[in-house]
Amino acid sequence: MNKLTIDDKAQVAKELLKEIRDLHTKGESLRFMEVCGTHTVAIFREGLRSLLPDGIELVSGPGCPVCVTDQVYMDKALAYAKREDVVLATFGDMLKIPGTEGNLWDAKTAGASIEVIYSPFEVLELGRKYPDKKIVFLAIGFETTIAVIAATIKAVAQEGLTNVFFLVSHKLVPPALKALLDQKEGQIDGFLLPGHVSVIIGEKPYQFLADDYHMPGCIAGFDGIEILSAIVDLLRQRKTQHFYVGNQYKSVVAPKGNPQALALMDELYEPIDDTWRGIGTIPKSGLALKGPYVQFDVEKQVPLGHIGPTIPPKGCQCGRVLQGLIRPDQCPLFGKACTADHPVGACMVSVEGACAAWYKYGRSSGGLVWEE
Repeated sequence: MNKLTIDDKAQVAKELLKEIRDLHTKGESLRFMEVCGTHTVAIFREGLRSLLPDGIELVSGPGCPVCVTDQVYMDKALAYAKREDVVLATFGDMLKIPGTEGNLWDAKTAGASIEVIYSPFEVLELGRKYPDKKIVFLAIGFETTIAVIAATIKAVAQEGLTNVFFLVSHKLVPPALKALLDQKEGQIDGFLLPGHVSVIIGEKPYQFLADDYHMPGCIAGFDGIEILSAIVDLLRQRKTQHFYVGNQYKSVVAPKGNPQALALMDELYEPIDDTWRGIGTIPKSGLALKGPYVQFDVEKQVPLGHIGPTIPPKGCQCGRVLQGLIRPDQCPLFGKACTADHPVGACMVSVEGACAAWYKYGRSSGGLVWEE
């Protein structure tokens, strides 16, 4: 099939926007939450907020893995970075996440051995390069990243490297959606479900939204037409009161997801209660290494002992932003003490964070204007 031209896309977008207006009851206030950082950026980049009818609000949720990484995890990472026998390996967007005492960028500047890597598999080379050091990889992320990191851990085991470890803080999306719906505060009328995560887990793990909460959900792709199509799907479900897991990303997301990736995750990990930044503990929302793979859990093999009290950044409202309870511009620090150049909270650190997206695109893409 030939790709749509720009004119074709514009026509499709017009038809979808008309359908959205027709399905939306005038005067009704609806809040649809996207739970994917890439969706957050795409919605701003495409200017979708400014195109939707009054009464339909797109709200950013806990869809940025860097943003939801709890501060105590960063305090542990900083503690490992201070050890002379450790080389810390991490993705670059972790460097400026705040801990209680500074961040990894500060630690690296002060002389800590911190290697910025672009693929988890690079830890194998680090393990060979520094045989007398303990390589500690910051293993965070949602289901998409978890599958890759699981494959990395298996590769480490198969090579017999005994100096490579993982500080694990994986997060699972479906339990977070349940926690958002169970809280008494806030309004959510439907979910734009994450595309990348759904490639791994498929449609079934979201079925509880329809069955237990009568809540519309639709898996969306990442261009404007795919996101608008998902919004149409959410409105149709609400209009008909027939709830299901919609999928507007069928070219990539299969109903059962990726069986090989899911089997790999099941082999290495077991579900645990886990803590999300600014939200708290969510039951069975994290993963821990199990069985023979516990030998790669750095907290089990190289315990830190007592970590001092965790003190969140004063005035930061990242947790409320992540729950969709406030917009980023409603945080008193936004655009003032907290900017892209000098982030205070994790939501401003990551390029996929809601605060970072509002700060970068807000003036031109439907976000509200902040004070200079």
